[in-house]
Amino acid sequence: MEAKKPALREALAGKVTDHHRFMLKQLLEQVDHLDRMVGSFDARIEEVMSPLGREAVRRLDQVPGFDVRTGQNVLAEIGTDMSRFPSPHHLASWAGICPGNDKSAGKRRSGRTRKANRWLKAALTQAAWGASRTRRSYYSAQHRRIAARRGAKRATVAVAHALLVTAYCLLSDPRPYADLGAGYFDQPQSPQRQAERMVRKLQRLGYSVELKRPAA
Repeated sequence: MEAKKPALREALAGKVTDHHRFMLKQLLEQVDHLDRMVGSFDARIEEVMSPLGREAVRRLDQVPGFDVRTGQNVLAEIGTDMSRFPSPHHLASWAGICPGNDKSAGKRRSGRTRKANRWLKAALTQAAWGASRTRRSYYSAQHRRIAARRGAKRATVAVAHALLVTAYCLLSDPRPYADLGAGYFDQPQSPQRQAERMVRKLQRLGYSVELKRPAA
């Protein structure tokens, strides 16, 4: 910054009038008012939450990308009873955090997520951005892996889907959260999965592939 000091001095030189002070005072009072309102709402949420809800928020707070506010937002939309959803995939579909299924004549035309619970989707998307920046976590590795092929936005939706599935499991099972780690995707795959992945690559290149096992 040594070379920029003259420019900084010039930028700081100015004149603050009484009108400027009046406007700044009004803005600061508005910020203080909003801070007090946020504090009042936080106190009210703590007051009306049940012990089961507080415990659920504490467990969700262990997940990368989640904090107390995000956990409260998620519980406000899905509740603590996961028996109403047959599986985490049903929950993801209800929340609109899963790829669309628009097919015609055997071809998939769109994978956009549908418009569903926008409050839950917004909370999970924000949590996904935070989780994708958590070092040495499963979600950061997942985001990097998908973003390289599909772009950052689709990778964020995929991480949001994974976070919702994790929330479902934590609310359904009393076991504590355990991160799979950044090296999860580097583990060797089974021969069957490797073969399926190679077949998909060849099919995208226009080849017709038929797998046959050699005779014993």
